[in-house]
Amino acid sequence: MRWFQHKLSLLSLIVICTSLFYFRIHYPNDIHTKQPKVTTWDALGYYMYLPSAFIHHDEKELKWIPGIDSMYQMSGGEFYQANRLSNGNYVNKYLMGVSILQLPWFALADFSAEKLGFARDGFSLPYQYAIAYGCIFWVIISLFVLRKMLLKYFTDEVVAVALIATCLATNFIQYTAIEGGQSHAWIFPLYVFAIYLTIKIHEKITSLQLTLLGFIIGLACICRPTEIVMIFIPLLWTSEAFPNLKSKLNYCKSHLTAIIFIALGVLLGVVPQLLYWKRVTGNFVYDVGSKWDFLNPHFRVLFGWEKGWFIYTPICLLFIIGLFFLKKYPFKKAIITFTLLNIYIIIAWHVWRYGGSYSTRALVQSYPIMIFAMAACLEAMRSYKIFWSIIPLFVYLSYVNIFQIEQYNSGVLHYDDMNRKYYQAIYLNKNITPLDMSLLDTDEQMSNDERNQISKLLLIQEPRKIENGVPFFEQIVTPGANFMKDGWMNVIAKIEVKKGLWGSFLYFEIQRENDKKIYKVRLYNALSKEDKVNTYEFDMKLPTGFNLKTIKCLIDGNASFEGELQYLLIRKT
Repeated sequence: MRWFQHKLSLLSLIVICTSLFYFRIHYPNDIHTKQPKVTTWDALGYYMYLPSAFIHHDEKELKWIPGIDSMYQMSGGEFYQANRLSNGNYVNKYLMGVSILQLPWFALADFSAEKLGFARDGFSLPYQYAIAYGCIFWVIISLFVLRKMLLKYFTDEVVAVALIATCLATNFIQYTAIEGGQSHAWIFPLYVFAIYLTIKIHEKITSLQLTLLGFIIGLACICRPTEIVMIFIPLLWTSEAFPNLKSKLNYCKSHLTAIIFIALGVLLGVVPQLLYWKRVTGNFVYDVGSKWDFLNPHFRVLFGWEKGWFIYTPICLLFIIGLFFLKKYPFKKAIITFTLLNIYIIIAWHVWRYGGSYSTRALVQSYPIMIFAMAACLEAMRSYKIFWSIIPLFVYLSYVNIFQIEQYNSGVLHYDDMNRKYYQAIYLNKNITPLDMSLLDTDEQMSNDERNQISKLLLIQEPRKIENGVPFFEQIVTPGANFMKDGWMNVIAKIEVKKGLWGSFLYFEIQRENDKKIYKVRLYNALSKEDKVNTYEFDMKLPTGFNLKTIKCLIDGNASFEGELQYLLIRKT
């Protein structure tokens, strides 16, 4: 009955759990079938251990991959999820910890697939549903445990707000409810249980708890090796019995079995990965090829317009601000050390964009640690009587986040190419225009006053066939006084794309005798569709004193492009 004593935090979990199922149903991944499709791209790398071992019985040559990829389009177009060895075999680039966590749900799908009339191939709908909803179930259980632990240190209202803010105002929803095949949601509960066991061990040490803690640390490391930083939680957490790290080291010296049990747990956690590498490569250890820039970390991971953590999910600033309010808590050193070191490792990875993502996805799994700092900050606000006054801000940031998640999944908020001007144009904007979309590729846009002074320069309304690289419009312009002035050009094109939308650009060039200016605007965007007439618009600032000689338009990029120009309007101020 104690679960019902703290009603606000319980209500917050009900809201969060409901939201998880809502977002899972509302964003089905596969726009054609309207069904979950979560084992794609990076998620395929984490997952494919299971069908390799239990269905296709081929973890070395992966002969089954081309057929599966042809049927379900899982790899992303190019099979990058495994490295090819000199002997022709493949070794997975991704570690198997996530597969181990997915195993019960995979087994359920594997048992029921044929009985439900689906292919037993590891990728048909039962498997997609099992992984998508298994992830949510796994996360929900951990959230209830996390709530229980937070209530040991913080008031009910603080825990309620901290949980809502962490789950609804960050990218947590994206990587649990929508992209549940990624590693983050599966590792999230490991952090929760690591904290839980840490607290239990500081109350009373048992061999089972030590072994389980070691196992969780080992398993986390074969999910993502960087999760080794988890070890600082039990090392630096304090209690009356263990007020500092030295007291723990002294205990271990006098109780060597404690070290043995933890080491045994770690070994049990990592041994499946070591055995896989031995079978496939002949060695127990394989270098997957990660590269780090520790001397030159990429702070744009936090502050950059591409996908900065504090830009797109600013509520996460409280994870950092909260570090200054941890003084009175037994987890002060543990949370501070973990948070700073974890962020440093994340921003030091050479591939700092972390693939297609909304905000910084590599930090999602560690939110169970950082929520303690947020809660400490909120508790301080409560003591200063300003707690309830900041709730409207939290509501607003949650709304912005949910709005942006919708934009991200519709393609408006770009997975990799965001910039400041484009973000300003789409911020809480439900009516995105082709002119807004052009800001993905250009930072030039005239003001409304300048747009009111615009006039037609030329117009084409008859259809023209377009081929890649061949100008569909080229005209020599007789220089006049109008072209000697500073000003703007505006281009509107309507193009029917029959083939090759992806990777094609509308190439627009203005030239004078000795130099030229070029714009390339992508044809594939959130508003465009193949086999439809798509509208594109952009502004171009004429360089000072630019004596215009030639205007040229063509499609550049995808060699297979086929299409037809329906309309072209060029205007100038």
